[in-house]
Amino acid sequence: MKPSLIVHGGAWDIPEEAVEDCRDGIRRALEDGWKVLKSGGAAIDAVEAAIMVLEDAPAFDAGYGSHLNLDGHVQLDAIIMDGASLKAGAIAAVEHIKNPILLARAVLEKSEHMMLVGAGAEKFAEEHGVPMCSAETLIHERERAAWSRCREDSHAAEHHVGHESGTVGAVALDTHGSLFAATSTGGTCCKLPGRVGDSPLIGCGCYADAEAGGVSCTGHGEGIMKIVMAKLATDLLHDHRVLIPHREKNEQPLSLPQAVADACVRKLALRAHTTGGLILLDHEGNPAAAFNTPRMAYGYVEPGGAFRIAP
Repeated sequence: MKPSLIVHGGAWDIPEEAVEDCRDGIRRALEDGWKVLKSGGAAIDAVEAAIMVLEDAPAFDAGYGSHLNLDGHVQLDAIIMDGASLKAGAIAAVEHIKNPILLARAVLEKSEHMMLVGAGAEKFAEEHGVPMCSAETLIHERERAAWSRCREDSHAAEHHVGHESGTVGAVALDTHGSLFAATSTGGTCCKLPGRVGDSPLIGCGCYADAEAGGVSCTGHGEGIMKIVMAKLATDLLHDHRVLIPHREKNEQPLSLPQAVADACVRKLALRAHTTGGLILLDHEGNPAAAFNTPRMAYGYVEPGGAFRIAP
């Protein structure tokens, strides 16, 4: 089977001055993930490699550079899911993990549970050799300054680059047909301590089913949770009726994956009255992305091996 990879760095109103940093991060994530896949490596290793690049890049709201919560701390969430077994590993509200995707994978592979949170998740990390770090090393000065301004002048979007969302994600299909999806985030700025959004929740911010496809979402978490958007997308990949609206309008024929992505974003707007986006691969590795924000940072590997990157 031909391998495939798609990644994202969040759907939001990306300003011009941040576009190049976002594009660079997406490019490096594709490079690291594709290096694994084109050499015959496993999809789980590819999504992990891609997500780690994005967690380490301060342009995104994941790992280093994440938004601070109301108490001025970084609290991180992540998930990775196996499309074959439908098992996921997820972690939430951790404050001392440099790369949360590594801990999510450890939960997937070494725990009978599918989600661990807070102190329990960090204890699991210590017991299984997942690298820990000082909470301070996760804080970017840009976010500390934004947090301070929010406290002085009430919470305001203009204090933040990437205020709305900068969650990161990846979906990969390898030569053996294994499909994995993953999502990682720092959540919303000035969130209540202990708040968990859609990102680490199975079916909301991430889902993978080898019989349908894999999905990673980004945007307003509470809205995405309302429509269980990632699971909605994989279910719709079985339903060719999503193509009907485009046929009725005599529009150019869409691929089923793209019609599904578009349908999910419409649902997010119409039923949850909010914004966001998603990336997906169907079970054959065909990519799609959709969003209703001004921009979304994402990229995928084209059939010939070239990288297609937006914005």
